[in-house]
Formats: sequence, structure tokens, C-alpha cells
Amino acid sequence: MAKMTKRELSAHLEQEISSALGYKDGKLTEQRSDALDRYYGKKYGNEQEGRSQIVTRDVADVIEWIMPSLMKIFTSGDKVVQFEPQGPEDIEMAKQSTDYVNYVIMRQNPGFSILYQWFKDALLQKNGIVKHYWDDTSETLKETYKNLTEEEFTALLMDDGVDVKQHTENINESGQPPSHDVVVNRTYDDGQVRIEAVPPEEFLIDKYAKTIDTARFVAHRVKRTKSELIQQGYPKSKIDNVFNNDEANYKAERLSRFSHEQDNSPEGDIDDGIWVTECYLRVDYDNDGIAELRKVTKVGDELLDNEAVDSVPFSSLTPIPMPHKFYGLSIYDLISDLQLIKTTLMRNLLDNMYLTNNGRYEVVEGQANLDDLMTSRPGGIVRVRTPGAVNPLGTPQLDQNSFNMLGYLDSIREERTGVSKNSMGLSDGALKSHQTATGVGQVMTAAQQKIELIARIFAETGMKDLANSVYQCVQKYEKPEKIVKLNNKWVTLMPHEWKEKMDCVAQVGLGFGNKDMNLMHLGRLSQTIQMIAQHPAAGMLLKPKNVYNLVAEQIKAMGMKNVDDFITDPGDQDVPQKQGPSPEEQAAMQQAQLKQQELQVKVQKMQQEAELEQQKMQIDAQIAQQDLELKAQEASVEMQIKAQELEIKKAELALKQQELVLEREQERAVKIGN
Repeated sequence: MAKMTKRELSAHLEQEISSALGYKDGKLTEQRSDALDRYYGKKYGNEQEGRSQIVTRDVADVIEWIMPSLMKIFTSGDKVVQFEPQGPEDIEMAKQSTDYVNYVIMRQNPGFSILYQWFKDALLQKNGIVKHYWDDTSETLKETYKNLTEEEFTALLMDDGVDVKQHTENINESGQPPSHDVVVNRTYDDGQVRIEAVPPEEFLIDKYAKTIDTARFVAHRVKRTKSELIQQGYPKSKIDNVFNNDEANYKAERLSRFSHEQDNSPEGDIDDGIWVTECYLRVDYDNDGIAELRKVTKVGDELLDNEAVDSVPFSSLTPIPMPHKFYGLSIYDLISDLQLIKTTLMRNLLDNMYLTNNGRYEVVEGQANLDDLMTSRPGGIVRVRTPGAVNPLGTPQLDQNSFNMLGYLDSIREERTGVSKNSMGLSDGALKSHQTATGVGQVMTAAQQKIELIARIFAETGMKDLANSVYQCVQKYEKPEKIVKLNNKWVTLMPHEWKEKMDCVAQVGLGFGNKDMNLMHLGRLSQTIQMIAQHPAAGMLLKPKNVYNLVAEQIKAMGMKNVDDFITDPGDQDVPQKQGPSPEEQAAMQQAQLKQQELQVKVQKMQQEAELEQQKMQIDAQIAQQDLELKAQEASVEMQIKAQELEIKKAELALKQQELVLEREQERAVKIGN
């Protein structure tokens, strides 16, 4: 049967693009646009002139507190992911592939920046997307060489990637061979794996997809200049005839991303950029009854690429996966309603404070100087014709429950996200002197359980998928032999000899980034190994390599990268078998054990005394704290009493003023009657 025609394939693409999630201004686009607005603290649109227009930043606050924990977990260790050997023969290959894949992600590419953008996109806009692909684009650099010998100059000319642009031969008057000054253009075409974070609004996927791997249609829409497309190898004749007809479908989210920048809009720039849609779809192109995965690049009405591919070059992660759906929930989805409620409540509180400080007045018409009244200044005088012509209008005070409501909303936010004052290290109560380190640790651990779950989800989904994709790219496209520096050692890689697929294990999500915890566990392991080393059969259980591995991990956990600067790898040497101790050695060992026991008793006694002293200090601190609280309460009560007395005096003064006015009026009436 005949293959699909270009027109049929183009029509099929248009249908898939139009129905894909994220293409048009639908519910998904609306939610992600609003998420950006809430993160930037953009106004809601219901503000009133002369009233408070504050917008709380709960979405931004929570995300910015989660990000440090996630970045620490994923970047504080040497290995983000690890490949496990499938047999004894795979041990060295697994170790090498692990080192190189982590090198590609974190060093060959800007790994920290990529992970930061990837994670933040997921936390804010449901799903974060990264793209990974093999880039074989050559790069030409200008290089200058001075005083080359004849042999060096000849060797330079023999390099296929060198194009000589300028050459000067320096004649030596002493009879020595001439030297050479050369300017060349060197072309590098080694190729490498590229990883880049994709803005969520540039990613399209089949609306019924559950994962990227099983999706019927996936696409990346991005704006490119005609020059970039021609440089990528596309025919200039096709590119010149392309016009931009998709502009309207991409505005909402792009504008929201830049809306906080008052003088900068991505749609206001004048350039020759055109929208390129790189599509990956499963379609029966050859009409054999079986749908295959194809890559088709669409620019306007032109189809630039049309080729069969093995996989889709995207990896996705989401903080809260929803079963049987591609898009999960974001932090915005959890707390956007709380931000709206807090914003409304804060506006009311501030409006009440403004009215209290700048209240309204009751004025008897014609009995007060309005210019004096309208000119508000400290110590200002308002001229009146009669006493009582100006009286303040009372402003009802907000109930104390209004302030309690703010605390209640914060507690709900903490329950939904796991971000609390304790996990931030900002809680006064969590870090008081009377609380033990164990208690504080338990509080912190409980508060971060949800964040650790997010880290685990990121590791088991997006990170593992990214590592496997990088592995496959390297195994398929890398040079047969490559020399690279890994772990401060130059090693020779032969990726084409690696297995087609390896078991990938995530090294995060279970406290991997907690160096203090790692050091504690390694210290306990060191004590165990020391005990084993004293046993006559230690040679059967321990080798120098085992001790080296333990010390090396301790050095790495301390933040030292170059282990060889401190210890030397012994290889696979055996530990010499220990002979049984002589009677003299046994007596000496017993004496040493007795001294050790005495020292332990003294240490225990000192520890008990220190604990008693610490408990005494904690009790004293508690008593002092209670005294301070009692004094504060007494001061508060005293201030309330004084305030009440002041109000009584004001009332009495007002009454006397009224009596005085009444007397004057009576006297005036008597005089008039006489």
C-alpha cells in the first residue's frame, strides 16, 4: 500500500496539534497563566480606588522555601543517579557509565540551572519539562599560535579540522630554522548531549496521554529565526516562503511570564522569528497496519523533517502526580485559594488601620474652619466657633479573631505543603533551650515529609528517565573511544561497548543529601570495622579496599572532592592473616582493656554531670521565661487599667465641658429675660 501523502500527513498533524493540551487558551493555559500571576503578586483585578491593594505572596513564599531543600538533595552529592550492574562482568561498566552520565548532566551541561528551572516549573505550573538530544553541530573557533617550530607547524597543517587564515614565517638570522606565527580557524565537531529546560507553554501533548512514552502525540513549539533554521541545515527556499500564522495561540502564557516587566513584552519585539513545531507522533505512515514513532517538523504549512525515531526526547516531572493523567497538581493548585483569602483579609485589616489613623469627623456646618480640618499635621490647630463643633466618628475595631484567622490560614498552608516555620528554621518555640536536639530533629523531620516525598517522586520519575535517555544518547552517538576526566582521573570511555540498557537507581529522596546523617552512619560503620579488624579472622572479612572505600566516603561526605589527595587506593590487596597473640601480648591487651574500661567510666560520669548541669540550666531558663511572661502580662494589665482611667477622665472632661456650655446658655437666657 502507498505511504501517506504530504497533504494527508499535514492534515493529521493539524488535527493532533489543535486537540493537544496546551495549544489553545483553554483551562490548562488559564491555570498556568494565573499561577504565574499569583507567583509575581499581580493584582486580582477587583481593587478599589482609595482602598488597600496589597497582594500576599503565599505561592511564591512556599515555592521559594521548597526549592532550597530540593536543590540540596539533588546537588549536594556526587551522583544524582546510579546504574546498577546486572552481573559481575558489568561492575566496571556500571561504575563508568554512572560517572559519565552524571558528568554529562551536571558538568557538560549547566546541570544546576537546568534542575532549578525544571523543579520550579513543576512546582508552579503542574509539570516541568526538559529536552535532551544529541547535538552534532560543529563549532568554529579562531586560534592564534606564536613561534611554532617546523615540526609543530607541519603537525598543525595535518589536522583536518584546521583552516589556515594567516601565516608569517620568521627568519632567524643566527642560522636556526625559522619559526611560524599562524592564525587558524579550528572546527570542533565532536558532538555532545544537550539538555535544556522547556517552558511549559512550549510543550504540547495528547489530551488523553498518561506518560510521554505512551502518548500518541507530543510536540515542542518554539520561536526560531530564519537564520537559525537555515544554520540547522533546512533549505533556504522553504524557509523564505514560510509566514507566521500561529501567533495568536501562544500569547496568554508568554505574556503572563513577562507581565511583571512593565516595559518588556515578548510579543512586542520586531524580528523575523517564526513558530516551529517539532512533532513526535505515532502514525501508520507506511500503511502496514502498525503505527510507528516519527519526528515531523512543521513550520507554517511546510514539513521540514519526516523521519522514524526510537524515542521522544522529553522528560517530565510533577510534584503531585494524579493517577492515570499526565498533568499532576502544583503548589499553586494547593494554596491559590489561601492566597486569595489572605489577600482579602489583609486588605480589610489595612483598610481598618488606615481609617483608625486617618478617621472621619463630624463637623457642625459653619462652626469650624474647614481648611484647618483638611490640613492634617501633627500638633495642628482646628479653629472652631463653638466647643464640640468637631467630633471624630468612631471606627469599629476588627475582632481579634481576624488576626487569629491569619494564623489559621498559615496552619492550613503548612498542612497542605509541608512548609512550616519549623522547617524554615524560623519558629521560636521549636528552637527553645528546653527542647532537646532529638525533639527538634523529630519536628523538622515531620515537617519535611511532604518535601521529601516530592523529592522522591522527582527522582523516581523525571530524573531516572533523564538519566536513561542520556545513557542511550551517549551509547548510540558518542565516539567509539573518548578520553575524559572523571573523579579527577583521566579514563578511556568506549560507550559503544556498553549494554543497550542498564538498571538505573535514583540516589535521592531518602535523605541522600543529608551529609550530617551520612557522616553519622559512616562513623558508626567505622567503629564496627575497627571491632572486626581486632578479630583473628579479620582477613576473611576485610580487605584494604574495604577500608579505603569507607574512608573515601567519609571524605566525600565532608565535601572534599579529590579523595586521592588524602588517601591512596590500595587496589585488591589482601590483609595479612594475624597470628594468635603471645602470652605477653594477651596480658598487655587485658591491661589496655582495663584502662579503657576505667576511661569509659570516667567519661560516663562526666557526661552525666554535664547532662545534670544542662537540665539545671534548662529549668532556670524556663523559670526566667515564665517570669518574663508574667511581667509582660502584668504590664499589659496595668496599661489596660491606665487606658480605662484615661477614657474615664476624657468622659468626665467632656461632661464638664457640656455642663459649662449649658451654664453659659442658661446665663445668656437669664440676661435676655432681664
